[in-house]
Amino acid sequence: MVDSAEPELITIIEGPTPEFHMSVDPWTFSVMEGQKGYVTAACQVRSFNGEKLMERCRRAWSSNRPIRLDYRQIDGLRRQVDIIGARLDKVEGVDVLNLWIRQPVNRLIRFGDDSSLPGAE
Repeated sequence: MVDSAEPELITIIEGPTPEFHMSVDPWTFSVMEGQKGYVTAACQVRSFNGEKLMERCRRAWSSNRPIRLDYRQIDGLRRQVDIIGARLDKVEGVDVLNLWIRQPVNRLIRFGDDSSLPGAE
Protein backbone atom coordinates (compact mmCIF):
# COMPACT_ATOMS: atom_id res chain seq x y z
CA MET A 1 0.00 0.00 0.00
CA VAL A 2 1.11 3.52 -0.71
CA ASP A 3 0.82 5.63 2.45
CA SER A 4 0.71 8.92 0.53
CA ALA A 5 -2.38 7.89 -1.46
CA GLU A 6 -5.69 9.31 -0.28
CA PRO A 7 -7.62 6.42 1.29
CA GLU A 8 -11.04 5.34 0.09
CA LEU A 9 -13.59 5.35 2.93
CA ILE A 10 -16.56 3.16 3.69
CA THR A 11 -18.48 5.19 6.24
CA ILE A 12 -21.11 3.80 8.58
CA ILE A 13 -23.61 6.63 8.85
CA GLU A 14 -26.24 4.99 11.01
CA GLY A 15 -26.55 1.79 12.92
CA PRO A 16 -24.63 0.25 15.78
CA THR A 17 -20.87 0.26 16.27
CA PRO A 18 -19.45 -2.76 14.42
CA GLU A 19 -18.64 -5.74 16.59
CA PHE A 20 -15.05 -6.73 15.87
CA HIS A 21 -13.90 -10.29 16.51
CA MET A 22 -10.28 -11.33 16.41
CA SER A 23 -9.58 -13.14 13.15
CA VAL A 24 -7.71 -16.42 12.98
CA ASP A 25 -8.18 -16.93 9.23
CA PRO A 26 -4.81 -18.27 7.98
CA TRP A 27 -4.67 -15.93 4.95
CA THR A 28 -4.69 -12.85 7.21
CA PHE A 29 -1.28 -13.77 8.63
CA SER A 30 0.36 -13.41 5.19
CA VAL A 31 -1.18 -9.96 4.75
CA MET A 32 0.17 -8.84 8.11
CA GLU A 33 3.84 -9.42 7.36
CA GLY A 34 5.93 -6.32 7.92
CA GLN A 35 7.84 -4.28 10.46
CA LYS A 36 4.84 -3.22 12.57
CA GLY A 37 2.83 -5.51 14.81
CA TYR A 38 -0.76 -5.79 13.60
CA VAL A 39 -3.77 -7.80 14.63
CA THR A 40 -6.63 -8.70 12.37
CA ALA A 41 -10.29 -8.68 13.22
CA ALA A 42 -13.52 -9.27 11.33
CA CYS A 43 -16.93 -7.64 11.43
CA GLN A 44 -20.18 -7.61 9.49
CA VAL A 45 -21.81 -4.46 8.13
CA ARG A 46 -25.27 -4.26 6.56
CA SER A 47 -25.57 -2.25 3.35
CA PHE A 48 -28.22 -1.08 0.91
CA ASN A 49 -25.83 -1.63 -2.01
CA GLY A 50 -23.12 -4.08 -1.05
CA GLU A 51 -21.93 -4.65 -4.62
CA LYS A 52 -21.14 -0.94 -4.98
CA LEU A 53 -19.05 -1.04 -1.78
CA MET A 54 -17.27 -4.18 -3.00
CA GLU A 55 -16.43 -2.40 -6.25
CA ARG A 56 -14.97 0.53 -4.29
CA CYS A 57 -12.76 -1.93 -2.39
CA ARG A 58 -11.61 -3.61 -5.62
CA ARG A 59 -10.85 -0.26 -7.29
CA ALA A 60 -8.84 0.99 -4.30
CA TRP A 61 -6.83 -2.21 -4.00
CA SER A 62 -6.16 -2.42 -7.76
CA SER A 63 -4.68 1.10 -7.65
CA ASN A 64 -2.68 0.34 -4.46
CA ARG A 65 -4.75 2.74 -2.36
CA PRO A 66 -5.78 1.97 1.20
CA ILE A 67 -9.44 1.56 2.02
CA ARG A 68 -10.73 2.24 5.51
CA LEU A 69 -13.85 1.63 7.52
CA ASP A 70 -15.02 4.86 9.17
CA TYR A 71 -17.41 4.32 12.10
CA ARG A 72 -18.60 5.81 15.36
CA GLN A 73 -17.30 4.03 18.46
CA ILE A 74 -19.39 3.39 21.55
CA ASP A 75 -17.91 6.56 23.10
CA GLY A 76 -19.27 8.61 20.17
CA LEU A 77 -15.87 9.36 18.60
CA ARG A 78 -15.26 8.51 14.95
CA ARG A 79 -12.52 5.98 14.19
CA GLN A 80 -10.98 4.51 11.06
CA VAL A 81 -9.41 1.09 10.51
CA ASP A 82 -7.74 -0.36 7.42
CA ILE A 83 -9.81 -2.91 5.50
CA ILE A 84 -7.67 -5.80 4.23
CA GLY A 85 -10.39 -8.09 2.89
CA ALA A 86 -14.09 -8.05 2.03
CA ARG A 87 -16.76 -10.54 1.00
CA LEU A 88 -20.38 -9.83 0.15
CA ASP A 89 -23.18 -12.13 1.34
CA LYS A 90 -26.96 -11.92 1.30
CA VAL A 91 -28.69 -12.68 4.60
CA GLU A 92 -32.48 -12.81 4.44
CA GLY A 93 -32.41 -10.58 1.36
CA VAL A 94 -30.10 -7.96 2.92
CA ASP A 95 -26.56 -7.20 1.68
CA VAL A 96 -24.01 -7.98 4.41
CA LEU A 97 -20.36 -7.08 3.99
CA ASN A 98 -17.93 -9.31 5.83
CA LEU A 99 -14.89 -7.12 6.44
CA TRP A 100 -11.44 -8.06 7.69
CA ILE A 101 -9.50 -5.17 9.16
CA ARG A 102 -6.02 -4.64 10.53
CA GLN A 103 -5.06 -2.52 13.48
CA PRO A 104 -1.65 -1.80 15.02
CA VAL A 105 -1.28 -3.72 18.28
CA ASN A 106 -0.57 -0.51 20.21
CA ARG A 107 -3.96 0.99 19.20
CA LEU A 108 -6.30 -1.60 20.69
CA ILE A 109 -8.85 -1.00 23.42
CA ARG A 110 -9.86 -4.00 25.48
CA PHE A 111 -13.53 -4.37 26.46
CA GLY A 112 -14.70 -7.24 28.63
CA ASP A 113 -12.95 -10.58 28.75
CA ASP A 114 -12.65 -11.55 25.09
CA SER A 115 -13.53 -8.66 22.75
CA SER A 116 -11.36 -5.88 21.42
CA LEU A 117 -12.43 -2.84 19.47
CA PRO A 118 -9.92 -1.28 17.13
CA GLY A 119 -9.28 2.41 16.99
CA ALA A 120 -8.04 3.70 20.31
CA GLU A 121 -5.73 6.66 20.12
